[in-house]
Amino acid sequence: MKLLTYQYYTGTQVGVLSEDGKTVYPVEGYDDMNQVIDTVSMNELRRVAEAKMGGIPFEAVKLLAPIPHPKQDIICLGVNYMDHAAESARFKKEKFDGERPYAVYFSKRVDEAVPCGGGIPSHSDIVDSLDYEAELAVIIGRDAKNVSRECAFDYVFGYTIFNDVSARTIQNRHKQWYFGKSMDGFCPMGPWIVTADEIEAPPELGIRSRVNGELRQQSSTGLLIFDVAHVIHELSQGMTLRAGTVISMGTPAGVGMGFDPPKYLKPGDVVECEIDGIGTLKNTVR
Repeated sequence: MKLLTYQYYTGTQVGVLSEDGKTVYPVEGYDDMNQVIDTVSMNELRRVAEAKMGGIPFEAVKLLAPIPHPKQDIICLGVNYMDHAAESARFKKEKFDGERPYAVYFSKRVDEAVPCGGGIPSHSDIVDSLDYEAELAVIIGRDAKNVSRECAFDYVFGYTIFNDVSARTIQNRHKQWYFGKSMDGFCPMGPWIVTADEIEAPPELGIRSRVNGELRQQSSTGLLIFDVAHVIHELSQGMTLRAGTVISMGTPAGVGMGFDPPKYLKPGDVVECEIDGIGTLKNTVR
């Protein structure tokens, strides 16, 4: 199923998108995806999809990010594709030994997640190196503590697309990534959540990004250095991953800083992040 958050007239609702993408069926009584994750069973969501009651034309709704206000900062993985690790080292003029023995985790603050079709603010008064990163995001479906690798996917609610927008100069100036990746509007997410039962585990999905139609990134989530099961297992040994937690799994090579000279974003640029089986997240820099 594809689950989305949307506005219809003056109200915000959560709904199920029809298989043909033309109709939205409301999950009655819920205006927040976190509430749905916390309290609505997958069987009930399937019943909504099968009943096809109260349908609204998709073209009549205003799409929001599937989780406009995550409960906590988003957990992100850095340099989690080997080719991106290599291009990152080249950018920083560091030697790359081809080894990544441990995952790199950081958090990304979210004022409000930007929906598909929404604008990415350039923050051009302080940012001169705006970059994009197409990523697979995992949504945790129930509280996870001390989870084994073998049981990790039992805790996955679904998947969406995430663009880890980054201000490279600020990111490197401060010697950590929090500020340079957490500015308002740096969290495009969507266009919806695809429930875990629709995607084979582990997810091995084609992932791409385009800027103004130019293909920049092209890879597969099967090439993650640290996969979804590893990440859920490792993090849950030391912290409780609450239902609704968003984990963004890192980006492959082809980001703007990886080109010579770099191809950073500017106002008017259209960024498309695409993952097979999920869809396309499209945003314009403003």
